[in-house]
Amino acid sequence: MAVIASTLAAVDQSFDKAVTVTWSSLANGDSGTPVSLAAYSDRSIQVSGTFGAGGNVNIEGSLDGTNYFTLTDPQGNALSVTAGKIEAISELVAFIRPDVTAGDGTTALTVTLLARK
Repeated sequence: MAVIASTLAAVDQSFDKAVTVTWSSLANGDSGTPVSLAAYSDRSIQVSGTFGAGGNVNIEGSLDGTNYFTLTDPQGNALSVTAGKIEAISELVAFIRPDVTAGDGTTALTVTLLARK
């Protein structure tokens, strides 16, 4: 439905070592504006908020900015998140975005990406 813009913040006050990217108030059908942080190869995500009935957010990646696929954690599990959690991302991709694929009228999620050089 809507494409939600992100906010970028430096963790170390210089954007030199680590940054956070946050997408807030994601509802069912929303996706986040893709971000490109290829220079930051160590990445993890945090998902929090109200999932609502059947709420789900996929953490997706792309190499070309057009075709997006669900990323995985270090154990090979799809980052298809149905409850609050923090998880590492295995793949190094050019673009990352959250995509809320299910939920109800109460679904309101925040996804935060931490990326470190």
